[in-house]
Amino acid sequence: MSYQSAKEKYSRIGVDTEKALNTLKDISVSIHCWQGDDVGGFDSADALSGGIQATGNYPGKATTPEELMADIDKAFSLIPGKKKLNLHACYAIFDGEHVDRDKISPKHFEKWVKFAKERNMGLDFNPTFFSHPMVKNNLTLSSPDETVRKFWVEHGKRCIEISEYFANETGVPCVMNIWIPDGYKDIPADRLGPRARFKKSLDEILSVPYDKTKVFPCLESKVFGIGLESYTVGSSEFCLTYAAKKGITPLMDNGHYHPTEVVSDKISSVLLFNETLALHITRPVRWDSDHVVLFDDETREIAKEIIRADALDRVFIATDYFDASINRISAWITGGRSVQKTLLYALLEPSSLKELQDSSDFTSLMVRSEELKTMPFGDIWEEYLNRENVSVDYLSEVKAYEKNVLEERK
Repeated sequence: MSYQSAKEKYSRIGVDTEKALNTLKDISVSIHCWQGDDVGGFDSADALSGGIQATGNYPGKATTPEELMADIDKAFSLIPGKKKLNLHACYAIFDGEHVDRDKISPKHFEKWVKFAKERNMGLDFNPTFFSHPMVKNNLTLSSPDETVRKFWVEHGKRCIEISEYFANETGVPCVMNIWIPDGYKDIPADRLGPRARFKKSLDEILSVPYDKTKVFPCLESKVFGIGLESYTVGSSEFCLTYAAKKGITPLMDNGHYHPTEVVSDKISSVLLFNETLALHITRPVRWDSDHVVLFDDETREIAKEIIRADALDRVFIATDYFDASINRISAWITGGRSVQKTLLYALLEPSSLKELQDSSDFTSLMVRSEELKTMPFGDIWEEYLNRENVSVDYLSEVKAYEKNVLEERK
């Protein structure tokens, strides 16, 4: 009865809730694997580094591939909708033979492919340019040391190969995102040189032949990093320009900009000049703090911009955060559900709002926008969960899993 009543109320403002629900269930959201183990991975015992920090020490962190997969299964069972799994290269699984990142190959990800195929989902991928001894003086692909630069170029090439392997095996295109932590703590004497070397490295990585219908290389910018406060090689201007010139996909992480900037305002501009756009959705409480995504204002605005631009087939949506201060499975579920909530909220926005703007009726636009905030959105969301056979209450299941599984880990 609640849904039927809500459906009628939305119908009065020109919104078809059935159409919204049917659209939502087919929107793929790529969920990051690294929430489950605080971005540790399995290829090295080195501490997390490269401007990345996971704070907190909540009990039950996954420490093996098997534990991480079990936790992903639990989280995904409580996140509705169509999902992909987003992997970092540091999650390679070695059975006896260990190789460095410049020598990883598809065989080191066979277990992840098997995991994905059994669950009928695709895989996305990220080269791992951090937490490694070959990150010299905070530099990787932009390093003036050719040994260092070539090591990371080879890593990038290997990741192109692995991404195509993922796409071929799962039948789902793979988004491969390049982000580097390169930069300087204090004012550099040369800003052009590192960026020229970064450009050269990217050109070399992308020289590897790959099927452009199956692999979508992305380039992610950042405004600054911890220990890289004065200069970041992969700035927004560099990454947007390079992506547009090379015909690859720009990736925007909404924690990677100046606090006065918002990604929601950038989406419409980027879509006018790029065929595709990738997003890493996070919650930057104080700049790039990677808090769990919530149903907050900026996440809603990001979703609105995608829907308003009719760009669901052009925007790759992924989550990216890591909170070690709370139950990690709950963090996954809360963030995944929040992204889907915002998409549903955007799908329930009437097209008449655009007409009010174009007719300069800003009084009505403001009033109608405010009225939307008290529409019975929650009833439509619960209907979606019911249709997806996912429990509205996930906290009790998470607590039971914590008691029976996480607390048993040593």
